[in-house]
Amino acid sequence: MLDIDIAGIKLRNPLILASGVVGPDTSMYIRAWRSGVGAVVTKTFTVEKREGYSTPIITALRCGYLNAVGLANPGKDGIRPTVETLKSEGIPTIVSIAGSRIDDFLLLASIAYDAGADAVELNLSCPHTQNLGLEVGLDRDFVMRVIRKIKEEVGIKVFPKFGFEPRVIETTKLAEIAGADAVVLMNTIRAMKIDIWVGKPILSNRFGGLSGPAIHPIAVGLVYQAYEHLEIPIIASGGVWSWEDIVEFILAGAKGVQIGSVLAEKEYGFFREALERVKNFLAKKGYKHIEDIVGLAHQ
Repeated sequence: MLDIDIAGIKLRNPLILASGVVGPDTSMYIRAWRSGVGAVVTKTFTVEKREGYSTPIITALRCGYLNAVGLANPGKDGIRPTVETLKSEGIPTIVSIAGSRIDDFLLLASIAYDAGADAVELNLSCPHTQNLGLEVGLDRDFVMRVIRKIKEEVGIKVFPKFGFEPRVIETTKLAEIAGADAVVLMNTIRAMKIDIWVGKPILSNRFGGLSGPAIHPIAVGLVYQAYEHLEIPIIASGGVWSWEDIVEFILAGAKGVQIGSVLAEKEYGFFREALERVKNFLAKKGYKHIEDIVGLAHQ
């Protein structure tokens, strides 16, 4: 009833652990898998090791969370052991990668492919890391060249992840033309929180990425728009806080739904509870399979 195919990758259900939520700890990925997710996206890897920003790197808001971790990761050497550990558990594994040059992406994608990853997610939209992420993703010519190079020289499935910007739908279409196997919409949104008593931004990096319920309607709108322009699958990401949010994304056109910030409040039990509620919803509405409602809001 809930199994789904995304660009040839077979998932037992559409729920995907979003990148960066639990850090680089493989035991946390495995825990998410055993708690019910259909696939895992790793922490974003860069070629060189990154320490990330100094604390504070996250703060809670009324409408979600604001974080600026700084893409802390062990570098390229961390990819193989991570992928091999996850694949030994039978987990569909998507490796998130970021770089400032095409060669960076090619190297990281090659390591992921050789290690047995199912796909790479191109982090083209991190809103708080200079010269990585959003700045890279806004260069549409660069995005197309990266995707084409990876497809031609590595051969692994490519899922570019885009953020919220005025021309993002046009960019997703160009990504499809370049050979992307699916697109991920969307990343967190650049934002700030100021401590009025101290008179300064709370985060050490000043700016961070806004996640949580505040961005969910924006993400739904992007998925809905993209579905009307793309033939390739869409993976939704942004502000899922309930099973209804999951269904909403799928009705808008998503085949996969990434889960992130909600785990800070509802922990891993959220996965099984949400999946059971989605099953009940499908049964009550008379649908036999989750595929039956993908994009149904467009009819």
